[in-house]
Amino acid sequence: MYKDRWIQKFRKEEDGWKEYSRNGTVRPCTAEQFISHLLPPLAGIKGQYVTVKVVPDKKGEDKKAL
Repeated sequence: MYKDRWIQKFRKEEDGWKEYSRNGTVRPCTAEQFISHLLPPLAGIKGQYVTVKVVPDKKGEDKKAL
């Protein structure tokens, strides 16, 4: 998620969701915490200039090819 040059990244790992901050901090989070971070910007509560980018994981493509 991007808002005024502030970046917040979330990634689904094998052991759950991880939140990656701009300063390199990695925090585990539950699916509920992930959704609670994602929904307010999408609803327009955190400002009108928010971008959410979804990038598919390439690991899944390798498994399909086998």
